[in-house]
Order: sequence, then C-alpha cells, then structure tokens
Amino acid sequence: MWCQQHGQGRYMTEQTDFQQACAERGWATPGRFLRVFAETAALIGEPVTITDRQLRRWREPHPPRPRSRAWRVLHAMFGISPLALGFPGPAPTDAADTTAGEHSRAAGVARRGFVADTLGAAAGLALVTSTPDAVGTAHVEELREGLRSLYALDDAYGGEDVRSLAARHLRRIRRVINTGSYPVSIGRQLELLAGETAEQCAWLYYDADDQTSARRYWGEALTTATMLRDASLEVLVLASLSMQATYEERPRDGYNLARAARQRAEGMASPVLLSLIAAREARALAVMREGRAARQGLSQAMRMVERADRGRPPPEWAAFHGPAELEYAHGLMYADEDRHTAAVPFLRAALAHQDRAYGRNRALYRLTLARGLIKAREVDEGAAEAMGALEQLAEVESQRVNRRVVEVRNLLDAAYTTVARETSEALAAYVR
Repeated sequence: MWCQQHGQGRYMTEQTDFQQACAERGWATPGRFLRVFAETAALIGEPVTITDRQLRRWREPHPPRPRSRAWRVLHAMFGISPLALGFPGPAPTDAADTTAGEHSRAAGVARRGFVADTLGAAAGLALVTSTPDAVGTAHVEELREGLRSLYALDDAYGGEDVRSLAARHLRRIRRVINTGSYPVSIGRQLELLAGETAEQCAWLYYDADDQTSARRYWGEALTTATMLRDASLEVLVLASLSMQATYEERPRDGYNLARAARQRAEGMASPVLLSLIAAREARALAVMREGRAARQGLSQAMRMVERADRGRPPPEWAAFHGPAELEYAHGLMYADEDRHTAAVPFLRAALAHQDRAYGRNRALYRLTLARGLIKAREVDEGAAEAMGALEQLAEVESQRVNRRVVEVRNLLDAAYTTVARETSEALAAYVR
C-alpha cells in the first residue's frame, strides 16, 4: 500500500494488480520499469517506447488499454496476459477486421514467435553457445529463470508450442552438467533443475497428447528424484503419472500411483499438497465408477484446502491447487455419471474461480462447461459459453483443449439449431 498527500489528511490506496506485479519483479520505480520495457521491446523486435506519463496512467485503478505493440511487450515482460494485470480487454489486434479463420492463423504465428522470444529473453542466453569454465549460483539462477518462463508460457498457451523449447532448455542444462566445472553443492542444484525441467517437458508433451514422450520424460524425472532423494520432485512425478494414467483410461494405475504419492507426501505436512493428491485419487475412483468413494475423497480434499493455514506451505509446483480445481473435479465426477445438470454449477464455479493467468485452463474449463450445458439440454447457453472461449482459443495450443473443441462441435452439430450451427462453424477455425 502507498500513501498520497491529499489536503490536510492522508489516505491509503490499494496497489493495483499492475503495481503489485511490478513490485514483485523489482520494477516499482519508473526508471527501472522504463529501462526493462525498452530492453524487452528491443529483444522481441517491437519498435515501441513509452513515456513516464503513460506509465503513470497504467498505474491508475482504471488504466487505458495499451496499444498492440506495447501490449505484446508487457506480455513478454511479465509472462502473463496484460488482462491478468488489470488492463481492459479484449487484447488488441493489428487488424480489426478479420475472419475467424484468419484471426486464428495470425494468432498462431504471433504466439509462436512470442513464445520463442520470451523464453530466449529469460533462459540465460550466455549459456546457449558455450559453457562457462566455472558454473556458479548466478548460472544456476539463469537456468532456473528459463524454467520459470516455461511454467508461465505453459499456463498461458498450453504445451503444443512450448514443448520443443522445454526440450532444448533441458539439453542446455545437461550440457552444463556434463561439461562444466562446479562444486558438489552446485552440482546437486543442477541435477535437481534437470529433473524439474524433465518433469515440465513431460507435462508439456502430456498436454500436447504425446503420451509416449511424456512417460519417457517423467521416467527421467523420477530417476533424478530417486537419485537425489528429493521428496518434492518424487511426489510431483507420481502425482503426474497418476493424472496421465487416469486420462488414458487406466484408472486403477492412476489410483495406485496417487496412493504412492500420498505416502511420500505425508511427511511434508502440507494440507494443500495432500488435497491435490486426494483429488487425483478421487478422479481415478470416479473413472472406476466408484462414485461414493470419489465424493468422499473430494470432500476430504476440500477440507484439506480449507485448513491450508494450519500446516506447511505447499511446494511451488502445487501452489496453483485450490477451490477452482476441486470444483472442476466435482463437475467431471458428475459428468462421468451422466448427471450433467448436477455438473453444471460446479463447472461454472470452477470457471469463475480460475485465475485469468491460466489461459489454457480457462479455455478447457469453459469448453467443459459448454459441453455440460449442451448435454443438459441447454443448447443455446452451451453455445454461448463455447463462443466465449474463442478469444482464449486464439492464444492456446493444447491438444487436450482441441479434443474438447471437437467434442463440443460434435454435440452442436447434433443439436440442429441455427445457433448451434453458427457456433460450430465459428469453432471450426480453431480445430487443429
């Protein structure tokens, strides 16, 4: 919070989302922000500059929408859409009058260029062409910043475009491990970073629906976790393998893997982490048609989240877990039981509570809600939700989302109404 003199008194003003994000990154002063903005613009090839006066307007409670070039620079700087920073939407486009298909193709090209530029900006470019003679903490932090960028890009865009960049980043880390000179303490940090990056590669290939490659990378990550005896990474991999097994309709394997993750996580005493694992167990039980046990598991998961302040904080990778994910799990459970009317309120709540920074999840949640509404015979409302997903679909490359688009289109095509037909045609441009 900051104070501002006003007449004879002083009053307190809450920081805006934009101000808070700047402060978290060390860009609170105008000079520092303008310098980083200029550097980012130069890096991604956007010929744009801003003035101190423009920055002051962006810091206001109701800022103006930045123009398209400045919007792209902000997106690259923060790793999230400016919408999540409190700027008004929709996201600006260079051409105001394009067809859905043209917009989809143009967005895809722009997204791929942006993803590559953003990761390059944050991934420690000094390590791309050569390995330093002596690897130190600064080099490890540069590589870890690259992994953080992968997390942010995945959250916003999905795995399709990001996975090749993640694999390249993992190769970079391995090259440093195998050719660099460093003490044992740095070596352990590098090995752990390689395991975490392999896990992220697995997640990205899972999201792109390349399950064979995902399993291979998760295997590498689990090997690293075992070698280092790192409980957090081991729990992450087991929980992820549980999710994949259930997705591939191997729910018994999914349940057993979640149980193994729970056993290793109990010593970490984090209610949020245990809630996440309980939700994975419940999802597997729901697919096994064990509805009563699944409901009990989800109720337990919700109680754990509500007790988050009574235990240890979760690992960084589990911090996303909360009410939105549990509401979504409830909705899926009812959908698995063909109780679509009961599923809709949970799916609607999940979408409402999902952070705007998670573009891929918001697209998936909205399309799942559209599917539920159509199956509940609320075709027009379902079509409206599907149309609402178009802006996110223009940015997201995820085969899981793409499969949901196909599902919704098939349901709309079977509805035989004008609204359903028009919505299906609009969605067709985003089927990849």
